[in-house]
Amino acid sequence: MYTFEDLSQMQAQSLKMQSWIRQQTFSPQMEKSLRRFSSWEVAELIFKVNQSTLRGRLAADPSLPQGHVEEDGRQRWYSLEEINEIRRRLKVNRKSLMPARPENKRAMRVAIANFKGGAGKSTTALHFAHAAALDGYRVLCVDFDPQATLSHSMGLSDVTEEYTVWGIMARDLIRETDRQNAVVQGAESGASLPQRRLPASITNMGLSDLRIADFIKPTCWSTIDLVPSCANAAFVEFASAQYRHLNPEWSFFAAVKRYLDALPSDAYDLVIFDCPPAIGYQSMNAVFAADMLYIPSGPGYWEYDSTTSFIGQLSEALEDLSAFGGSVPAGTLGLPKEFLDVRFLLTRFESGNDLHRAMRSAFEKVFGDRVAENAIEMTRAVEQSGRFLSSIYEIDYRDMTRETWRRARGSFDKAYEEFKGNILTAWDKMEDEA
Repeated sequence: MYTFEDLSQMQAQSLKMQSWIRQQTFSPQMEKSLRRFSSWEVAELIFKVNQSTLRGRLAADPSLPQGHVEEDGRQRWYSLEEINEIRRRLKVNRKSLMPARPENKRAMRVAIANFKGGAGKSTTALHFAHAAALDGYRVLCVDFDPQATLSHSMGLSDVTEEYTVWGIMARDLIRETDRQNAVVQGAESGASLPQRRLPASITNMGLSDLRIADFIKPTCWSTIDLVPSCANAAFVEFASAQYRHLNPEWSFFAAVKRYLDALPSDAYDLVIFDCPPAIGYQSMNAVFAADMLYIPSGPGYWEYDSTTSFIGQLSEALEDLSAFGGSVPAGTLGLPKEFLDVRFLLTRFESGNDLHRAMRSAFEKVFGDRVAENAIEMTRAVEQSGRFLSSIYEIDYRDMTRETWRRARGSFDKAYEEFKGNILTAWDKMEDEA
């Protein structure tokens, strides 16, 4: 017979192995660090200019970062900070190297969500965040998944639940309850709504005193920050049900949106949500905070079936939650929920596989141009990067054949460029900040 005590012991043993794996994956200090990028990568893959042109411009202006030359070679290697300084200061053919960013708009928020585990949600979120950072954007990732794959891949492991999405939601409950209690909703009789009381187990955690920035952690990518997750945050679904009972007027599904709305509009360019493989309190917070919905799916029948179920149940959940509109403060949330764009992205795609091609055709017949043209291909390099908790952008091309590396990177580059185009189109539809 096995009880929770046996499961707890199994977890403790697994955590020891987890620690050992990280030691093999990250630095001896168990800290993830970002590699430098070669002048070839900077010119052709990041800035998309001729390599000799970039070399000439850098040689002509010694005040620009000159990179680092390794002992065993002549090529120069640049840190992300150096790349961004060059990007800010240099123009090529009178054209800025800065990425497109509409004025008077807040950051675009994208939820990457689906039911199916293994659909590639965390992989997609990680690669799009890294590609966007190399493109010059400032990115905030929010890990809604208690499995914390994105957080671990970003190098964060020692996280307590107070500093996850659960902490944001609990903080919001306390603040919203205090706000509601302070508002006298007087009827003609002069009566007010009943005062909602939260137990000391919630109010004494000190969450209401946490600042917005307290939930945001830096990563080894200088332009990527993260609201992390952890395994202990898995109980958020149980806790949220209890919280709704304590205060039925609390619009739980708007908690993360209220949190993000409090950020300065120019703090980030892009916010990416990695959602859990379920429709629950956390994933609904991601959905309601998102401007765009990206739905990754593998190219098999069961993935197609799961995706169909996901959009059906999401539709029903959004319809049901619209009934809570009366309890939401004016101007904080538009109901019914509207997205600026919805896209389907095929992952782990093999162009030579007849079944994959047939399923892609099925996706396109049903969802039309909502299906991304550029699928993410399954390659050996992608598998290898996943084993080492890294994206293909973090893998040094010298660790494998350059052709293998370029093929994997090319797949993600094309998917990201399409993703970026969809973002820029959606940004035009977004209302300007007041």
